[in-house]
Amino acid sequence: MTLLQAIILAIVEGLTEFLPISSTGHMVLTSYMMGIEENTFVKSFEVIIQFGAILAVLVVYWKRFLPNWGFYKKLFVAFLPTAIIGFVVKGYVDILLGQAEVVAWSFIIGGVILIWTDKFFAKYNDEGRTIEQLSYKDSILLGLFQSIAMIPGVSRSAATIIGGLSLKMNRKEAAEFSFFLAVPTLAAATLYKGVKLLKDIESSQIHLLIVGNVIAFAVAILAIKSFIRFLSSHGFKYFGYYRILMGLIFLVMIYAGVELKV
Repeated sequence: MTLLQAIILAIVEGLTEFLPISSTGHMVLTSYMMGIEENTFVKSFEVIIQFGAILAVLVVYWKRFLPNWGFYKKLFVAFLPTAIIGFVVKGYVDILLGQAEVVAWSFIIGGVILIWTDKFFAKYNDEGRTIEQLSYKDSILLGLFQSIAMIPGVSRSAATIIGGLSLKMNRKEAAEFSFFLAVPTLAAATLYKGVKLLKDIESSQIHLLIVGNVIAFAVAILAIKSFIRFLSSHGFKYFGYYRILMGLIFLVMIYAGVELKV
C-alpha cells in the first residue's frame, strides 16, 4: 500500500463510517479500483483507521461525553449484544457471508428499507423520543439492531438509525445515538486488530497508520456535521437511492466477472 492509497482509503473511511451507506462496501470498491493487493496489513489498516473516526465523534460531541453515568450505562448496554453476538458468530459470518454478492444485495435491500423508513417514520422527524428517554430495554434492542451490521454491506449506522426510529426516536437523535454507539463498537474492533497487528507490523507501515487515522479523523468531523444538516432537511431517502445504485453497480461488476474481495 502506498501513501496515496492510504490517504484515499482514509478519506473513504471518514466519509462513509457514519453515513447509512456501508463503509465496508465502499472500502472494497475503492481498494479494487486502486488495485490494492489484499493482505493482513491492508485488512488491519481498514479497521485501525476507524480510531480516527472514533476521535471525531468524541471531539464533535465532547459535551455529551462529560461524566454522565446514565448515558454511559445506556451505551454499554447497547454495546453488549454486538460484543456477545460478534464473539460467538463472527467467524461463521466471515466464512458464510464475506462475499461481494452479499454486499451488493445488502446495499439494495438496505436502500429500499431506508426509503420506506423515511416515509413511514416521517412523523418522528422532529418530535420523537430523545436518547435520555430511552430505557435499558430500548438500549438492548438498539444493540441487537446494530448486530445486523455484521452482515457485510448492511451498514452499522443504517441498522442503528432504523432501530432508533422503530423505537420512536426523532431522526436527529437516532443518528446521533448511532454515532455514540460507534465509539465502544469501533474501539473494540480497533483494539482487537491493533493487538494482532503489533507482532507483524513493519516500521515502514507505521506512518501509513498515523496518516490514515489523521485523515479519517478530519474527514469524519466534516461528514458528521454535514450528515446532521442534510438529514434535517432531506431525510434518509437519498441515501436509500444511493445504496440501490451502488448495489446495482456491484452486481454488474460481479456478473461481469470482476473479483471483489470482502
